[in-house]
Amino acid sequence: MKKVLIVSPHFPPVNAPDMQRVRLALPHLRENGWEPVVLTVTPESVEGAVLDPLLEATYPSDVRVVRVAGLAPRATRWAGLGSLWLRCGRAVRRAGDALLAAEKFDVVLLSTTQFDAFNLGPRWLARFGVPYVLDYQDPWVNDYYERTGTRPPGGRLKYAWAQWRARRAEPIALRAAAGVISVSEAYAAMLNRLYPWFEARRVRLLPFGASEADFTVADRHRPTKPLVPFDDGNVHFVYTGRCGDDMVHALTALFRALRLYRESHPEEAARLRLHFIGTDYSPPPLGRDRVLPLAVAERVGDLVSEHRYRVPYFDALHYLRRAHALLAVGSDDPTYAASKIFPYLLARRPLLLLYHESSLVLKCATEAGAGVRVAFGAQSNPDQLAEEVWRRWFVPAAHRQSANFDPQGFAPYSARELTRELAGVLAAAAMARR
Repeated sequence: MKKVLIVSPHFPPVNAPDMQRVRLALPHLRENGWEPVVLTVTPESVEGAVLDPLLEATYPSDVRVVRVAGLAPRATRWAGLGSLWLRCGRAVRRAGDALLAAEKFDVVLLSTTQFDAFNLGPRWLARFGVPYVLDYQDPWVNDYYERTGTRPPGGRLKYAWAQWRARRAEPIALRAAAGVISVSEAYAAMLNRLYPWFEARRVRLLPFGASEADFTVADRHRPTKPLVPFDDGNVHFVYTGRCGDDMVHALTALFRALRLYRESHPEEAARLRLHFIGTDYSPPPLGRDRVLPLAVAERVGDLVSEHRYRVPYFDALHYLRRAHALLAVGSDDPTYAASKIFPYLLARRPLLLLYHESSLVLKCATEAGAGVRVAFGAQSNPDQLAEEVWRRWFVPAAHRQSANFDPQGFAPYSARELTRELAGVLAAAAMARR
C-alpha cells in the first residue's frame, strides 16, 4: 500500500472548513490503496477554535495523526498577530522533516487555506525527493478585494503584506507541484492568467463532497444550548456558515423579497423566522454582526436572528436537518465554491439557493435536482432579483413543500467517489518521483 503524508493544520476535533476534505477522505483512502498519516497542530494552538469531539468519530480510529504545538495564541495576540502559521508553521515544518527523514512516503498532500504551508512542498521535494499535491480551497493570490473595493479579512495592511508574500511564493510552489486539485473550476483559469507557463488542464476539479454517515451521527445529537426554537409554532429558515461583504448583494435581495412577502401575505410572513448561524470567522469577542444590519435596513430585522460565532459541526447539521427550510446564499465572487452546499443537499429540506450564475454550487444542485435555484450576475438588479425570489420562493410557499433530491444525481459528489478521484491524483503524482 502506498503512503501519503497529509498536512492539514486544522483537524478534528477543531471544526474548520479547510479540514473537511481530509476528514471526509480518511474513511476511504485505504480502500483506494493509500495509507494516510496526518500532520496537524494541537487544538490548543488554534485561536478561538470551535471543538467538536464527535468529528473524531467520523474517520478510522487507527489513522495516525501527528500533532505539534507552536506558540500559544496569547503569546502573539498582544501584538495583533493571530496567524496560525506564523505561530505554528516552524513546528509543522520540523515534524514533517523528521517524518520524511525516518519513513518512506510516496507523496505529500498539502490541504489547507494556511497557504504558507504550500512552501513545504518545494522544500520536501528538494530534501527528500517526495512529490507533492496542492489543494486550492481558496485562491492564494487573489485580486478580488482590490478589484471590488471590499475590505479584506484582517484589514488592508495585513492582507497586502500576505499578498506580497504570496505573489513571490506561489509560482515556486506551483511550478514544482506534481498535482493540483481545486474546489472551483475558476481557479485553473485564474492560475493560467497569473502564470502563462501554467497549463489550466493540470488542475483537477474536486469538490469536498459529503457523507451520509455524518447525518447518522447528527440525528442522534442535540446542541447543549439550542439556538433555534423549532417547536414554538413558527416557521424556521436556517443558514449556517460565513457571511461577508461579498454576500451583501444576495442578502439584500433575500431580505427585500421577505419584505415584499410581508406586504403581500402579512399573516404568513409573521410566522417566519430566519436564522443565520456562524456568520463571522473571528473568535469571541472579535466578531461582529454581518447579516442583521442588512435585514434592519430592509425593515425585516424583527424576523431575522444572527449568531455570529461558529458552532460545532454537528450542531450545524442538527439545525439543517430540523429546519423547516434552508437558505443557501452565495458570494458575488464567481469563483466562490461553498463546500457547505453538500450537507445542505443531504439534509433533504426545502431549499432556496441564491448564487452567482457561474458558481459550481448551482451546477451541483441542478444535477441533484434540489431546491429553488435563483441565479444572479454582476449586472443583476437587486429589485428584480428580490422580486424573483419573492415570486418563486415565498409566494408559492416553496418553503413548505417537500424537498426534492435525486440520490443518483448526487452520487458523483459523495465522499467515497471523490476520494476515489483524489486517490487517482495522488497515484499520478507519486509516479513523478520515478
